[in-house]
Amino acid sequence: MDLVATVPRLPQPGETLPGEGFALHPGGKGANQAVAAARLGAATTLVGCVGEDAFGQDLRAHLVENGVTCSLKLAEAPTGTAMILVDEVGENSIVVIPGANGSLDAAAIAEVPVRAGDVLVSQLEIPVPTVASFFARGRAAKALNVLNAAPAIAGADDLWPLADIVVVNEVELEFFAKAPVEDRRGAARAAVAARCFPQQIIVVTLGREGVVAIDGDQIIEHPGHAVPVVDTTGAGDCFVGALAARLCAGDRLAEGLAYANKAAAICVQRPGAGSSMPTLIEVEAA
Repeated sequence: MDLVATVPRLPQPGETLPGEGFALHPGGKGANQAVAAARLGAATTLVGCVGEDAFGQDLRAHLVENGVTCSLKLAEAPTGTAMILVDEVGENSIVVIPGANGSLDAAAIAEVPVRAGDVLVSQLEIPVPTVASFFARGRAAKALNVLNAAPAIAGADDLWPLADIVVVNEVELEFFAKAPVEDRRGAARAAVAARCFPQQIIVVTLGREGVVAIDGDQIIEHPGHAVPVVDTTGAGDCFVGALAARLCAGDRLAEGLAYANKAAAICVQRPGAGSSMPTLIEVEAA
């Protein structure tokens, strides 16, 4: 659950600012990505953990209402939360408290069937060994493994060789590639350096600057869309869920990236994360 405070600007260390508003929004990277994919027409299952608390009940209801099949375990820990500050131009600062997410283990993953042609998506708000188990099953089944390497955490490098597609923003790419990313050209260079095998696809989201991807010897670029920004929270998750949905539908990579870029541009024009994911009709109309 996202606890969102709107502020005139992001505070400096040690500074106290008066807030302008507060709201609760359904969130969590995995849940946001699942809702994005489901709203765009993909048959979607979310595997996860929630606590036995009101937040857990609300999040389960949110997923079901948006067409996501749930495989959720109850944990003794409280449901995961995020403390989010959003400034007047829509930029954010986020602290994630994993809570129940830290209880998701390989046994829970093993209960969900994985078939050839499935698209398996994971991010790093759950334990790294669990993601590794998930992707190992994907490899064995000839599914497509998509790693959103976010948040950037130590120890996640071991997951990269298991991923067919890795999606990162420029900050996350700098962390894993250990190289500066100052512009599109720098992003492309760092993405090539970070690749674990020649066929691996690296996608770098650049916010309002759009997206750049490395696919073999090809560089794919899509510029950002000029839209009024309300809240960037969840935009990256929207992109990942939309890309997964389009790959499921049979799109080529360039087509899927363009579609996901457009979906994320709709997402940032609304407050909140999970509730801001666009529908198939909205993206097609755009």
